[in-house]
Amino acid sequence: MPAEPSTELIAPPAAPPPAPGAGPRLALLVLGVVAAAALASSVLLWQRLSSIQEQLARQSADSGTQAIEARAMAREAQELARDATARLALTEARVAEVALQRSQLEELMHSLSRTRDENLVVDVEAALRLAQQQSQLTGSLQPLVAALKGASQRIERAAQPRLAPLQRALAQDLERLQRASVTDTAGLLVRIDDLARQVDELPLSNDVGPAHGGRPPAAAPAPGASGEAAELPRWQAALRTGWDAVRDEVRGLVRVSRIDRPEAMLLAPEQAFFLRENLKLKLLNARLALLTRRLDSARTDLQAVHAGVARYFDPASRRTQGALQALAQLQSHLRSAEMPPLDDTFAALATAAAGR
Repeated sequence: MPAEPSTELIAPPAAPPPAPGAGPRLALLVLGVVAAAALASSVLLWQRLSSIQEQLARQSADSGTQAIEARAMAREAQELARDATARLALTEARVAEVALQRSQLEELMHSLSRTRDENLVVDVEAALRLAQQQSQLTGSLQPLVAALKGASQRIERAAQPRLAPLQRALAQDLERLQRASVTDTAGLLVRIDDLARQVDELPLSNDVGPAHGGRPPAAAPAPGASGEAAELPRWQAALRTGWDAVRDEVRGLVRVSRIDRPEAMLLAPEQAFFLRENLKLKLLNARLALLTRRLDSARTDLQAVHAGVARYFDPASRRTQGALQALAQLQSHLRSAEMPPLDDTFAALATAAAGR
């Protein structure tokens, strides 16, 4: 069998013992080296920090300069923008002026290039539209009828075959207008004004006195009574005349009548003024509604006036009866028929104008 290896360890040779005083000197040397390295690093860091501060100062100065230059450039840009805006506005104004002049020039050239027939068509259309406005404002068909007759005569004198459809359309619309009936506004306004003036003269149902207003006429003497009165002595005739006058006066102090509307009899004297003024205001509203062609509103106001007159005023009075009759006639004359349109004529005018 082979021999087993030996496991014994051989110890290294022992170091020589340090010399006396070598440890402190080595520590001082190490501290000196460390201090020198720290000092060198501090110097390097200080120099680097100084260079960084100088660089930052230079960059700050450059930034301030650039900011000043940017402000100056911004001011210049704002001034340039203002100048550009002013020039743009001036340019737009000149462009608009040129466009207006161009449109005026085109209109002038177009009007100069029109023929006699085209001018006739334009004049007829303008005259008919003006007459239509006048008829709508006045409520009368006379301006429109006169304009249609004049246009028909002018087209007949022109003797142009292409205007024959326009002449036929004028004749049809003229015939339609002559058959139409429109409210006579002027006459109705006059009658409303007359009614407004008569309101103050209408007798109320509760007026003191005879039912028919005024004193009752003295009874006419009989045919034979005149001869009998002539035979009586003068003092007896005077006494009889006085007695007749006293008897008539006493009879007038008391009136017996049937009350169908208690609210009319209980109307206070101071309320009579407001009643009459209210009726006048209703008539004025009807007048304004008639002027503005609101016939339904005018009819409603006239119905209210009719109801007030029939309720609060004496129905046996001739003035009250006349007022009620006039109000009824006004309501019957208010027709809601609109102004007949001239569709055929305007269509023929558009066709004739488009044919140029």
